Amino acid sequence: MLQIRLHGRGGQGVVTAAEMLTLAAFYEGHFAQAFPSFGSERTGAPVVAYARLNDKEIRTHEPIQKPNVVLIQDKTLLSSVDVFAGLDPDGFVIINSKDAPEVLVPKIVKMLPKGHVFTVPATDFAMQKIGKPLPGAPMLSSLAAVTDILKLESVQKSFQQRYPGKVGDANAETAALAYNFIKGGNNA
Repeated sequence: MLQIRLHGRGGQGVVTAAEMLTLAAFYEGHFAQAFPSFGSERTGAPVVAYARLNDKEIRTHEPIQKPNVVLIQDKTLLSSVDVFAGLDPDGFVIINSKDAPEVLVPKIVKMLPKGHVFTVPATDFAMQKIGKPLPGAPMLSSLAAVTDILKLESVQKSFQQRYPGKVGDANAETAALAYNFIKGGNNA
């Protein structure tokens, strides 16, 4: 079972990203679940969402304490929230940032196996195509590129299904930008 914890701030689409992740997984025949955890429910407040993917039915429903993957949609959380708590020693980290992983989180880069910590300018990609700082689609396609658990097309289809028309297509374009960024070797 792949257990994913998504961190961000209210208004960034963290909960929606978790839901789109499970929809993409369903398209590929996986079992999946997503659920949020809110603190103070306001724009800008830290938000956590969880997702699980498996090839068989998922019976557990508690928050993920030992994630295999951590997605961080807002790098400012690195200094205010323990986003790496319980991270699997062979886990993956994807951070929405232009900064290199070695610069941003050198201790985590050293702690995890080589090639398990990535940064992607997800907000920049979203601004280019959507015109709003909504990094969900590029973060999920980065997850697909890093883990190969999902196909890019499934991530794109999930956003196009949820948001038919221009909005869904723009999210699909941001997903492709991030996927190609990661697959193009722009990280360690």
